[in-house]
Amino acid sequence: MKNCINDNIPVLKKMRNEALMGGGKDKIEKQHKRGKLSARERIELLVDENSFEEFDMLKTGRGSLLGKSQIHSGDGVIVGHGTINGREVLIFSQDSTVIGGSLGEAHSQKICKVMDQAVRVGAPIIGLNDSGGARIQEGVDGLAAYGEIFHRNVEASGVVPQISCIMGTCAGGAVYSPAITDFTFMVEDTSYMFVTGPNVVRTVIHQDITTDELGGAHVHMEKSGVAHFVLPNDILCLREVRRLINYLPSNNLQKSPIFDIGDPADRTDPALDYLVPPNPNQTYDMNVLIYSILDGAEFLEIQSNFARNIICGLGRLGGQTVGLVANQPAVLAGVLDSNASYKAARFVRFCDAFNIPLISLVDVPGFMPGPEQEHGGIIRHGAKLLYAYVEAVVPRITLIVRKAYGGAYLVMNSKHIRGDINYAWPSAEIAVLGPKGASEIIYRKEIEKAVNPEEFLAEKMEEYRQTFVNPFLAAQRGYIDDVIFPRETRHRLIRSLQFLENKKVYRAERKHGNIPL
Repeated sequence: MKNCINDNIPVLKKMRNEALMGGGKDKIEKQHKRGKLSARERIELLVDENSFEEFDMLKTGRGSLLGKSQIHSGDGVIVGHGTINGREVLIFSQDSTVIGGSLGEAHSQKICKVMDQAVRVGAPIIGLNDSGGARIQEGVDGLAAYGEIFHRNVEASGVVPQISCIMGTCAGGAVYSPAITDFTFMVEDTSYMFVTGPNVVRTVIHQDITTDELGGAHVHMEKSGVAHFVLPNDILCLREVRRLINYLPSNNLQKSPIFDIGDPADRTDPALDYLVPPNPNQTYDMNVLIYSILDGAEFLEIQSNFARNIICGLGRLGGQTVGLVANQPAVLAGVLDSNASYKAARFVRFCDAFNIPLISLVDVPGFMPGPEQEHGGIIRHGAKLLYAYVEAVVPRITLIVRKAYGGAYLVMNSKHIRGDINYAWPSAEIAVLGPKGASEIIYRKEIEKAVNPEEFLAEKMEEYRQTFVNPFLAAQRGYIDDVIFPRETRHRLIRSLQFLENKKVYRAERKHGNIPL
């Protein structure tokens, strides 16, 4: 009797080998020459050794509507699950050696399968994007395929962390999936994102522009804010993804893993007593404070080269993951502008969605003035940050380091928008306006009549500073819970986190609010 199982084993081996080779050895070598890893090599570097389990290796599409054969095992994408430091993640990795990594019906079905599984089991989804876009040869099926992915991106948002790595071309409608995800990584010189490519730009608006100038990694890190991380090569990019995963919970019902490196909770730093310069117009680097207070001086900054006047990132305090939002006085005096407001608002909403407590370090002289900001929607963008903080139900702790003026003071998680615990250093300046601006308004007529206007103004500025520009009036009103010694900041923050661990917030039932997008 014929043994069907034994007869099929060689067939299975042949089919698997074809799938493993993707577009073939020659195309993989071309990939390597461009400084890019293959789709499978990327997965191997991303997950723990021998942990990847693949789905749908043998799945194929239905071919091309143009009559040409477009049938390949795997259909240009590798999907499955593996572990990162022992924690499950779902992965899809597009293979640009197979039909340019283009997305067709079967390709999309494979991605949708792992996205559905990610939500079902409560694990992060990581997409390694390297695709020429929708598969033109499949007609409207290619467009429908993207729609299915977009729908799942939105449904999974705030349920499981979604991470996109742009490791080649990502063009046309393909860009909207990474744009919806929580974090986007890009690789220098080899990754690009744009809705319309250089050729279309040249045809429509008659402007010559290179691929890199239009949608390269640094464009999206420094100008558009689309990229959260930019790394020099595929290897470092994937290593940074692993580092990010270590800070995050697997889903919205869990908390981030505790990782205690033995950094004492009561550790003090006397140098912080001298961080803020005596001259209020002199700058300093807020990173000094951030690295001082965090466990092991480890900090994962997000969008480090976009809106540099505000710092956002993840670190640990007492082993617990926290999200930090900090004004950066070394850049534009730490002022809030449209980009800074947008950047911080989205980060605050991410942290709230995934149960990550928020620490706000405040040194903000106000919102950026001028017609460019007003016409660009500073009101709308500033309202996003305000809305994000008010909506957040995770523990929210604020430390006012120096300036906290006007509406920007209120927006940066003040007690008035229900910050849980609000501290200030003795150097804090909390007021409606700075001394100069306030004095010029209050004493405008007196200044005009004064024999020596500059001397009179200086006198009134010092009077205003003594009366208003300090943390003690706010503390007397209960708007500041305590004025603390700078050297004790780490200990006070950790104790506050411990106190707020079981915080609960009850709100009126509603479908959702209407954030000023």
